[in-house]
Amino acid sequence: MKKVIIIFTALLLLSSFPITRIDAAADKKSATVSIPANTGLNGPDNSAKTFLLELPSSVPKEAIIASSLKYTGNNEKLGLSIENGKIQVTLKGTQNNKIVEVQGYEGSHARMYRTDIYNSIWLYSDGRRWQINEYDENRNTMKTRDVNAADGYPSKNPPKTIVTAGPLQSKDSLKWYNGSKTDVVESQNVIANSIKSEITGYSAYASEEPKFKNGRVIINYEIPNTIPYEPEPSDGLSGKAEGRKYFAFVEYYYTAQAKITTYSYGGTVTFDYQLPNEPTLTGSAAVLAPNPNPFKFEGNDVKVKLSIKGELLGYTDTSNISEWVFYAKEKGNDASLAQKKIFDKALATSNTFDHFVISKSKLASAEKAIQDYNLTVRIRFKKPVTSGGKSVDYLDKAFTATVEVYKTNPTVVVPPPGGTPQKPTQKPPVAVIDGPDLVKAGEDFFISGERSYDPDGTIVDYKWNLPGVQEEVSGKNGWTWYPISKMGMNSGTLRVTDNDDMSRGTSTRIEVIAPTPVASIIARGTLKENRKVTLKNKSRSPEHYPLVAEKTRITITAVSGGSNADIKYSGSLNGMQEKDVIFKKPGTYKATITVENTAGYSDTNSVTFDIVPDQAPVAYIGVPSEAYRDPENGNQAVVSLIDMSFSPDFDFLARRVWEYRYDSNNNGSFEDEGWTVANSENLTTIRLTLIEVGRYEVKLTVFEEFDQPTIPEFITEADRKFGDTRTQSQIEKIVTVKNRAPEVDWSL
Repeated sequence: MKKVIIIFTALLLLSSFPITRIDAAADKKSATVSIPANTGLNGPDNSAKTFLLELPSSVPKEAIIASSLKYTGNNEKLGLSIENGKIQVTLKGTQNNKIVEVQGYEGSHARMYRTDIYNSIWLYSDGRRWQINEYDENRNTMKTRDVNAADGYPSKNPPKTIVTAGPLQSKDSLKWYNGSKTDVVESQNVIANSIKSEITGYSAYASEEPKFKNGRVIINYEIPNTIPYEPEPSDGLSGKAEGRKYFAFVEYYYTAQAKITTYSYGGTVTFDYQLPNEPTLTGSAAVLAPNPNPFKFEGNDVKVKLSIKGELLGYTDTSNISEWVFYAKEKGNDASLAQKKIFDKALATSNTFDHFVISKSKLASAEKAIQDYNLTVRIRFKKPVTSGGKSVDYLDKAFTATVEVYKTNPTVVVPPPGGTPQKPTQKPPVAVIDGPDLVKAGEDFFISGERSYDPDGTIVDYKWNLPGVQEEVSGKNGWTWYPISKMGMNSGTLRVTDNDDMSRGTSTRIEVIAPTPVASIIARGTLKENRKVTLKNKSRSPEHYPLVAEKTRITITAVSGGSNADIKYSGSLNGMQEKDVIFKKPGTYKATITVENTAGYSDTNSVTFDIVPDQAPVAYIGVPSEAYRDPENGNQAVVSLIDMSFSPDFDFLARRVWEYRYDSNNNGSFEDEGWTVANSENLTTIRLTLIEVGRYEVKLTVFEEFDQPTIPEFITEADRKFGDTRTQSQIEKIVTVKNRAPEVDWSL
């Protein structure tokens, strides 16, 4: 087979919807875009379909003359317009009554029926014989036979033997489909005598392919010593007796013919467009080698050749063209960047890069290697030109390309003992869609076919049909979204093609609901009085129906403890993304936000939070109880004082004032004495020098500074907390200065 998969930013959908004609005129051109043929679609959802067609890469959406749009084909046109840079055409399906091939699954699409059966094998109490219980397809009943042990006494395992199982064939929850999970076929449309059973999988140790007989699934499988088993209950057994369960399985589904009504689509859309009136760079890119792409690995390095073309529209002064520059590199590998220049005075030119290689080492332990390439074409001008309302020296156009190299691992059917391996048969791929069941209009969502697989090869092509989406999905996966006009249930399909040119499809249903925003506001920061609290607008809305900032409304109210007057901030709360606020008093407060998006939907939400009190620091000091005057130090006493103060809510102690007072009249009271400042330099330890004998009381006052952000314009000095040692036990704050006793020396 020859299949080419090239993923380009501007080229992929052009190849899917080819331009079949472009006619030049004096001031405008005409173009034709094909509608992808859709035939044999079943069910009421397919009685009308909307297609979004990509414009040719050389046609800017602004250049299209909307009044010139025209549909030609066999379908009835229900709508035709330009939407978000694409051609949107809605067609009524052409109805046909026909016989189609359908598939029957257990309850849902691609869910196979599965029989799990086991045979009981019993060892007699003598330890020398095994009893085989199995199904007799000729008599349609169970039978028993004995075989002698072949591995000594007592036997550890039954001898290698082939047993037959015949579980009933099920049609419970049988549901019929025409190729995808959205194309459901009613059972009354199925032709009963055309129903057949198809095997899709079975135990690897089966001696031959299972078959269907007597309303049962017949499987003959071998029991060697290597097959796991489960023990049977041993109640009532004696001697060496034991029982085992040996398991096998078969998976299958049904095929049949059905008489159904189908719908088909096709045709073309033509339109006129005017060339740009200012310089516009377009172009394309292509993978020239390997060919085909994806390429089957042959054990060697794979050479890659890329082509890139640039075309300048809306400009005629070739004398002002300085050069064309072409860039190419492996995605994510800046070191691989290559550059080529052409000095042609031409409005269109191209170049190739043939030095890239996909190393065979990439497939040493992998089934496939995928390499993406970034390509850019640039045109430089001698003198600046005006494009997009700006004066520019050059214009750029970027593209991407992907090369895939794969291995093939055919499935080999296990032959009967002593038989000859059978040649692998071609099997179609299996398409799998992973995506949401429910999305909001305008909300980007990711849809993927990456879990699709080919049982005997590689998938080489992914074809998506997601009517109504605003961004086409190509390749294995992509991001897209639905507009408001598609609210309700929407269907989509994926068809995959493998390297044997065999295709299979599947489908999905996505419910699109109103693009309602979600209002959300949070309070961050230090939730404490006089500290900065940041209210953040965390509301969200579907990406393509964003919030209107001017319609955002915020209110903050006091619930308990404080009042609305205690809430301080600058400017307005409306339209904000975040706002810094402080609360002058502790208490419970509530912030409410209301938002509205461009689609006119709104939402309101609130957050309630507590502002805790700012706790004053706790002052505490260490003071010795006695100190002695030192004759060698001017008869002064030196007292070491230690600060052990702390802030219970972890604020910063920014200032310390040490004071003392002397009981000058020795009356036992300090209340009639004044304080003297000993130190105000914010020291945690000081040495206090005292002269007079007697008692001194020491006091420390500590002042804290906010250790968390605030809004200075709303803060006064009174807002800063302080504490002193008045609450500390007085006896712990008093030092008594004494004279040192004289020393007597009786020596001569």
